[in-house]
Amino acid sequence: MPEETSAVEAFYAQVTNVSDFIWGGSWNGVAVLPFPPMVIALFGVGLWMMFGLRFYPITHLGKAFVGLFKSEKDADASGDGKKGEISPFAALSTALSGQVGTGNLAGVATAITLGGPGALFWMWVTALIGMALAFAEGALAIRYREQGPNGDYRGGPMTYIRLGLGKKWGWLAGLFCVGTLFSSVTTGNMIQANSVADSIHAITGAPEWVAGLVVAAAVFAVIIGGIKSIGSIAEKVVPTMALAYVTMAVIALILNFEDLPGAFATIFESAFTGHAAAGGFVGAGMIMAIRAGVARGLFSNEAGQGSTPIAHAVAQTEDPARQGRFAMMGTFIDTLVICTATGLVLLTVQGAFPATNAEGVTVMQEHVWSSDLNGFAMTEAAYSAAFPLEVFGFAIGGLIASVALILFVFTTLLTWSYYGERAVTHLFGEKLAIPFRLLWVLMIFIGSFQEITFVWRLGDISNASMALPNLVALALLSGVVFKLAKGDRKAGPDHD
Repeated sequence: MPEETSAVEAFYAQVTNVSDFIWGGSWNGVAVLPFPPMVIALFGVGLWMMFGLRFYPITHLGKAFVGLFKSEKDADASGDGKKGEISPFAALSTALSGQVGTGNLAGVATAITLGGPGALFWMWVTALIGMALAFAEGALAIRYREQGPNGDYRGGPMTYIRLGLGKKWGWLAGLFCVGTLFSSVTTGNMIQANSVADSIHAITGAPEWVAGLVVAAAVFAVIIGGIKSIGSIAEKVVPTMALAYVTMAVIALILNFEDLPGAFATIFESAFTGHAAAGGFVGAGMIMAIRAGVARGLFSNEAGQGSTPIAHAVAQTEDPARQGRFAMMGTFIDTLVICTATGLVLLTVQGAFPATNAEGVTVMQEHVWSSDLNGFAMTEAAYSAAFPLEVFGFAIGGLIASVALILFVFTTLLTWSYYGERAVTHLFGEKLAIPFRLLWVLMIFIGSFQEITFVWRLGDISNASMALPNLVALALLSGVVFKLAKGDRKAGPDHD
């Protein structure tokens, strides 16, 4: 038995090493590369896109924002078509429902714990560069998409690789699909299911498995209707819940306004000195801040990962640049708005939060980010301190944050089911669509009561296994992207 345990521990250690190498450039706790490989890949392709697009995501940010409120009638009048399954805004909402999840509430707290407040700065940098990647993904998703056997439109990296690069790159599309399956089960399902079950348990006292059963049933009721059903729910729920959450965060920041300037100063200082939250100001190094910010930033906004273009491909539009702008707004909203709101609340809200000092004595900290709390518990404690009025025995701030997490995660489970389904059907055919949906809800139930610390590590690896094939494709198709941004809707070759 001890040998078996050792084998399991050795396997876990190797998985941890792979995760640390991809995102931290270290192996067995020792730095072997000056910069993490995923940071180089994301920043490298992202900067290439940003320069090649001549800073299009920044110069067209206003136009993209206005586009969110432009009626479909106006869009049609400008020559846009209706080929697709759901409206461009519903496609954005669907993509956002996959982006906005545990990463926005728990992931930000984890990033600050691992890399200090400076991790938030690197999340911002990742998002700005990610907007160029998101534009490229959204535009290519419309330029290269296809109709399935039932006449429904579909696409994503697996499709723009095959149609844009040709059959000789089919292996890259297959590699992306394998990574998508891996990522959908870990980050898109089990991590989300575990978080929502914990929140429901905390609020109602119901066992995690009961919560998982309820969530699985609710998810199944939606996903059995396919992408149109998912888009319909996302379009109604996501904008409302995002606006409500950001409003609560803004109120919390107003109530603690005097600490806001200091929070920004800490963020920028820590970004280059690496102040770590655990145990107070312990230097974790700039690399730790970058690693935590980029890893959790990607986990949250998915820019460059290749997931969101699967949702944008079904939009009712024939204008690649327009949907590209919708896609880049998804990254902007997810990280620069929602993640920033969470991060600033963690750094500014005043209260009394327990932390263990070097002598092992518990002392109270004024801000939750320097306490012993981590993950969603840190976020919940901050909102509870900001809004302490009790309702049903819970601080109303923490209660609302928990409900927000439940809604965020629920919609993430919906969207990622479609991402996983598209990977399965691309690899093995449409006959597996319904079986995959059934498997998906079963995995929600299983994930709800599992210990998933290890799954977080697998999640980091799976995100990279999706992102790398997609980033290669984006780099190879970058010339097409630059032309699409200039309004050439038919840019690039067409391969069967």
